[in-house]
Amino acid sequence: MLTREYAGTFLACLNEGRYYDAHEALEELWFPRRSQKTPEVLLLKGLINASVSFELHKRGRPHKAPGPWGVYMKYREYLPQIGGRNPLYFELDDAVHAIQRSLGA
Repeated sequence: MLTREYAGTFLACLNEGRYYDAHEALEELWFPRRSQKTPEVLLLKGLINASVSFELHKRGRPHKAPGPWGVYMKYREYLPQIGGRNPLYFELDDAVHAIQRSLGA
């Protein structure tokens, strides 16, 4: 489901601090499939929530960020399974963890 194009857009937005846009980039993939609840759909939901967490930091509401970050960590358990089939997910995981570390959260 995740293509190099979507992953690239998500990563570019993250790297530019455009966390809301990163959220939108993956939501385009996730939203039509949101009712499926497959491991890949849930992992996408988690990545979207990671970007929401970063946007909350950016908007000066870091106390609200742990909730969406927790959603990412909950669904991250699917990373080995999904990343084994599509390594792009490992790149996205590395990127969101790097941002999380840089925010000191």
